[in-house]
Amino acid sequence: MGQATLLAEVVVSFMNVSLGAPVVRAAETSTGGLGVVGARFILDGGPSAGRFSLVEHPIIGRGMAAPVHRHTREDEYSFILEGRWGFWQGGSVAFAGPGDLVYKPREVWHTFWNATDEPGRLLEVISPAGFEQFFSQLAALIAAGPVDDQALGALNAAYGLQVDPAGTAQIATEYRLITSPPS
Repeated sequence: MGQATLLAEVVVSFMNVSLGAPVVRAAETSTGGLGVVGARFILDGGPSAGRFSLVEHPIIGRGMAAPVHRHTREDEYSFILEGRWGFWQGGSVAFAGPGDLVYKPREVWHTFWNATDEPGRLLEVISPAGFEQFFSQLAALIAAGPVDDQALGALNAAYGLQVDPAGTAQIATEYRLITSPPS
């Protein structure tokens, strides 16, 4: 994990905003690849005193943004910018489009995906902050080469993230989703 942490510092960084510099310019943010979904690192928890962080997720058409998982520490709010997104939460499916906000509470199994053949984007508000660092560390692991299951399991455990591979496979099949980048 030491190397992954070092790589995360090289690959991504969040903007530091304040009253003296209140605007986060798009050109000043950094990005990371997470497979079929990406991450634009906008705001970590520092400026909000740990109350929330903000990450943008662009995604390929029919891309599954994450495996079926649950958070033990934070809630997520997805604000749809582009596309039509599917959300599976605790056995129920909902679809959302531009301007819609989807609440994903901690301790609830969930996943989400781009429900169209065109690229999509959403903003992810994470509260409390902290989990945004998972994305930067995951991007660093992916950038360093093939990610082994042990390293991924350790990263998931460090952030209180639990994953359901069987549920992931079932939803990916049912909705004809892409789970790894096309070669």
